[in-house]
Amino acid sequence: MLRAILTAGAVIAALLAPDTAHAAESGQGIPRLTDGHGRVLTLRGWNIEDKTHRGAAALSEITERHFRDLRAQGFDFARLLVFWDDLEPRPGHYSQAYLGKIERILDWAERYGVKVLIDAHQDVFGPAFGHRGIPAWATRTDGLPFTAHPDDWFAEYFEPAVERAFTHLYDDPDLRRAQVRMWRTLAARFAHHPAVFGYDLINEPMGEPRPGEDRATAARRIERDQLTPMYNRLADAVRSADRDAWVFVEPTPVVGEGVPTGLGRVHGPRIVYAPHFYDTAMEAGADYDPGAGWIEAYERAVTEYPRRYGVPVVVGEWGPPDSTLPHMGRFYRDAMASLGRYASGWAGYVWCYGGGYCAVDDTGAFRPHKELTAEPYAERVAGTLRSAGFDADRGVYRLRFRSAPHHRSVSVLSLPAGTWHVTARGGATVVRECAGRALLRAAPDRTVTVTVTRVRPDRPGSRPSSAADREGRSPSARGAVAVRRAGPGPR
Repeated sequence: MLRAILTAGAVIAALLAPDTAHAAESGQGIPRLTDGHGRVLTLRGWNIEDKTHRGAAALSEITERHFRDLRAQGFDFARLLVFWDDLEPRPGHYSQAYLGKIERILDWAERYGVKVLIDAHQDVFGPAFGHRGIPAWATRTDGLPFTAHPDDWFAEYFEPAVERAFTHLYDDPDLRRAQVRMWRTLAARFAHHPAVFGYDLINEPMGEPRPGEDRATAARRIERDQLTPMYNRLADAVRSADRDAWVFVEPTPVVGEGVPTGLGRVHGPRIVYAPHFYDTAMEAGADYDPGAGWIEAYERAVTEYPRRYGVPVVVGEWGPPDSTLPHMGRFYRDAMASLGRYASGWAGYVWCYGGGYCAVDDTGAFRPHKELTAEPYAERVAGTLRSAGFDADRGVYRLRFRSAPHHRSVSVLSLPAGTWHVTARGGATVVRECAGRALLRAAPDRTVTVTVTRVRPDRPGSRPSSAADREGRSPSARGAVAVRRAGPGPR
């Protein structure tokens, strides 16, 4: 989470200038995620975490309810935070109890059809500075000073001791080897777990500026000279144990200010660019300003890398700390539209039960405006995706794709809580499925158009009225079905 204003001078000011015409086409040339059968994937979900408990109590805040409620609202993706300091409390000693707790969480995810990204999370490096992440035994500061900032923890990243610790992590041979061993251990343990989709190699990496560098210049150098070789080392480590998983790589958080990354190519297959999407003003408590051009600037910056290197994008974290402010409804609409233009998926921050960043309150109901993140989408498309989008005001989702050419194929829609009317045209049949998904069976090599409409019982004519529709069939379009979903309620 980005809570400090990152000072990058005129570079950031220029990049923040609005350019909505460019943003509208920013997704062109960015590949989509695909599965082993070549189907186009869309991931939508939330981060799931327990930053409070450690040792024997680690991960105890995460329960089966998280995955049940997540799936009930139509989400199929979770970014699970794990901490190196809990996994390897002493050099070379890996906690089997901690690995077992991760596996239990993955079992819950599998039960509810949620794909999991395992995120090696760090905040302000780790416990040596009062946070979580890289173990204290792997923290080297050369005696440089550190001052805590209780009212702005992100500012602690810019303390000399923390910046030096990142330099040692990137450059010291023994720490490089330790990080590689850690990732081999994780990937070997979970390589065959069906819930595991991929691995996020490090959360929000930072580094140490050189004298005279502004933050933007330093970030691009750190990404080019330190993060790129680190990611290649760690990606090789993961693939040595799990060759099928996707590997997620993050830029520094400065990208959130509209600064294109300096990250170089990470070699090998199945690489995902995984930036975060935070505005410093909103992180500090301000309302969304639609006229500031922040989303447009971010979109321009964040799409440069995936176009250059031909990799898909999944945004690993996003969302404001206070969703109750007057313009937050506009923010969520603008953000969802932007993400839909270029990203194969996203994970909001964070699926928890309470206030602040939490997606839902303690009853399981969405906090203000966060219900706008729950919309129909195509989890898997068997063919070539032409267009997809949701009109939140009208409650209508439209999907258009060219079905696979050689065989009758199956695509999958995810539907949020509520009642939805699904129709398909162009040689496709809609099959009702009780778990909040609609299956589409399409004839080979056809242009398929799917329309999903929210049913509002209080509006006359909103329900299908013919006998055929009441039975889940449409007399005018092959394959129409009304699907009712029930969201999580008080427990």
